[in-house]
Amino acid sequence: MQDVNDPTQSGDSAPAAVSWRMRLAVGLLLVVAAGTVLTTNRWLSERFTETTRNRAELRLALYSGNVISELQRTSVVPLLLTDDPAIRDALVRDSFPDTTLRLMQVQEEIGVASIMLLDKDGRTVGATDRNLLGTSHRDRSYFFEAQRSRDTVFAAAPREGGGFDFTYSRGITAEGRVLGVIVVGVDLMKHERAWAGLQDEVVVADSEGTVLLATEPVWRGKSVEQALISPEAPSAFGRALKGAADWAQNPPDAYVSGEAVLRTEARVPFRGWKMITFTEYDSVRERVNGVIALEIMGFAILAALTFYMLSRRAWSQSQSFRRESAELRLLNARLSREIAEREKVQKNLEVAELTLAQSSKLAALGEMSAAVSHELNQPLAAMKTYLAGARLLLQRKRPEEALSSFQRIDDLIERMGAITRQLKSYARKGGEAFEPVDLRNALSSALSMMEPQLKARVVRITRTLPRQPVMVMADRIRLEQVIINLLRNALDATKDVAAPQIDLLLSAGELATLRVRDNGHGIKELDNIFEPFYTTKKPGEGVGLGLAISSGIVTDLGGRLTAHNAEGGGAVFEMQLPVLGKEAEAAE
Repeated sequence: MQDVNDPTQSGDSAPAAVSWRMRLAVGLLLVVAAGTVLTTNRWLSERFTETTRNRAELRLALYSGNVISELQRTSVVPLLLTDDPAIRDALVRDSFPDTTLRLMQVQEEIGVASIMLLDKDGRTVGATDRNLLGTSHRDRSYFFEAQRSRDTVFAAAPREGGGFDFTYSRGITAEGRVLGVIVVGVDLMKHERAWAGLQDEVVVADSEGTVLLATEPVWRGKSVEQALISPEAPSAFGRALKGAADWAQNPPDAYVSGEAVLRTEARVPFRGWKMITFTEYDSVRERVNGVIALEIMGFAILAALTFYMLSRRAWSQSQSFRRESAELRLLNARLSREIAEREKVQKNLEVAELTLAQSSKLAALGEMSAAVSHELNQPLAAMKTYLAGARLLLQRKRPEEALSSFQRIDDLIERMGAITRQLKSYARKGGEAFEPVDLRNALSSALSMMEPQLKARVVRITRTLPRQPVMVMADRIRLEQVIINLLRNALDATKDVAAPQIDLLLSAGELATLRVRDNGHGIKELDNIFEPFYTTKKPGEGVGLGLAISSGIVTDLGGRLTAHNAEGGGAVFEMQLPVLGKEAEAAE
């Protein structure tokens, strides 16, 4: 028999009891912690998701109201224009000299996107966009449907390059016959551009589910289901990670580019349209994870306290408590210092960012001012020469020839306006007036523009051109601007040459190639020739923007501009542009 008072027995039972109580407490704490975290995650996810959904529905109502307001405001314009006496009389007399001006006045007063007046054959006889005058629209739905109907007709036609053109059209009749059709464009793309700056993905679909407007341009023209299909299938690891992330919350409504989103849909009271927004769950997850992190931290602290209370007999209570308290105070002080230093660095960073932004604005303003001065010097010099010639012709009683000089001055003024518009669009890296252009005609126009400089010096110019047209798709004004810059650089390079000569070679193959060669001294630093503000001229003779702007224009046109030194001396600038395809030539 064992003695109940055996010290060995009592010593063994005490640690066993402590160990049993510790294991039970730890087990209960883990169960309670897991249940609390799961319940909190589920409840907070539903609550925050509902809040996010309500906010998305409010934004959706606002977006829908903006679209309906734009459609309703534009729908009454065709009805007003069909009763306009000036437009009706122009169709009756088949005379349209002031129709375009009248349509521009209406556009400015009402603020619609565009207005076109079509005659009974579908030919454009008046338009706020002068480039459309004379074009035929007889095969467009807004033309023949307006002739069949007595009411205003709405049409959404696919646009080349993606997107849709939205129009309201109405037939203009007199004595039971159709005189023409008025077509008013609806600018819904401005709302799409406004949505693109928000966090939500926004889609507007018609009654058949085809996407008409979307913040993702590749979605236009597809069905909503096709638009949501990710172009890249997730890997097995990605699918497993996504499942592990979503197991503890409600499944998402959809996935956009592999990200879980909340889908909110509302009906647009117009032709069965509907509007859908996709809001990411990131904000919900961040808020839920923040609360869960606090709970986990609380349970961690509770577990630490539990371990401490259950194991206080194994350690010296007073010494351990003092030591841990001292360490925590030191850590708190160090963290406080680090937080203060981080806040100071953050404030310095914000000041530096504001300073950098202001410097960037000033640099952009200086560059634009220099570019405008550089590009307008050439037309101003030509205008001065033509004015001097016109003055002499008037003194010699030759008014007809003087009128020709004034016409050239008028063309130069128009060109200066076009140059300022192109310089403003240079920052956007895109052209809005692309059309088929014959490089031979562009070269001739550039030489005509350079006529005053060419007459001021004795320079031999040789041209080698193909007999067939060399067609490219380009902005004519910007293309001529590049050729003029190359000719002007060639003239400057041959300024000190005894027998200056410039060779112009135009060839067409897979690419249209224009080579401008001079017999000057060549280029010393080829690597920096297209850098902005790089120039070899003396101060006051140039700012070094001509070749930089020309290179940017050629790149926008889908080509490239290169330079190299010729074997016999001089420099060669080579411009290559894609040749317009046979289908585009036939269409033109």
